Amino acid sequence: MDEETRIPEAVAQLRARARRMTTPCGDGHIVWHQWGGAGSGAGSGAGSAELPPVVLLHGGSGSWTHWVRNIEALAATGRQVWAPDLPGFGDSDAVPGGQDADTIPEPLHQGLRWLLGQRAFDLVGFSFGGMTAGLLAARFPEGVRRLVLVGAPAMWMRDERPVRLLGWRHLESGAAREQAHRHNLQALMLHDAQAIDDDTLALHVQNVLRDRLPRRRLSQTDALAQALRRVACPVHAIYGRHDMLYQGRQAELELALSRSAPRFAGLHWIEDAGHWVQYEQPARFDAMLVACLDAPLP
Repeated sequence: MDEETRIPEAVAQLRARARRMTTPCGDGHIVWHQWGGAGSGAGSGAGSAELPPVVLLHGGSGSWTHWVRNIEALAATGRQVWAPDLPGFGDSDAVPGGQDADTIPEPLHQGLRWLLGQRAFDLVGFSFGGMTAGLLAARFPEGVRRLVLVGAPAMWMRDERPVRLLGWRHLESGAAREQAHRHNLQALMLHDAQAIDDDTLALHVQNVLRDRLPRRRLSQTDALAQALRRVACPVHAIYGRHDMLYQGRQAELELALSRSAPRFAGLHWIEDAGHWVQYEQPARFDAMLVACLDAPLP
């Protein structure tokens, strides 16, 4: 079985333990996975009575599996964990006519209201999902208790792509495609090339094969910075120290976040990690994320 069809065992096991639900998205559906808590029914508001649910939004060309190394640790805290495949990625249908993050908040908000009722929840977004989470919290603030950005782009305008990625769809040989995927993982996602084992490659390939939004460009703008000005809840940020999107601009990023979010609660750096920080350093990331989620609300 090659990397274009193989599902890593960790993904298969975690998926088998998840509760799978769907909510409308145009004529199709958003697919949600849920773990932990005391169980829930649609709109019932059941689950942990003490801790709010946490909603995890994955990055571009991804799926819920961007969080495969973090879900169990979050669920072990007693939280109910929700991780959708965002519209246009994974198993979810695209928003009709939608090409970027700005079309996703409305069906996502509708799905969250259907699944969680009036319960408040913590919202965590990685990369493209961080930008989407910011747009969601700005447009539909009801229910969003706090926002945690993870490696999120769109904090300022970019004149060109900061990272050169290789095209792979036109390549005929599996070996050539694998080489391109490995290059892209190292160029953008991971700091340590040794972290790109067979399971990591297979997970990445499964995700990029199901990306139906290839022309998105909002991440090259300041869309997130603009949205954060309208976010009423506390905003935390966690980034890998070697995130290629902000290499050499860490101080500038912290300043942009603090100026944009009225209730900015701090930027935390994870050492020895790149853009996909929660995958490369899961233990450190999980501890930091739980600390952010447990912090007293100001």
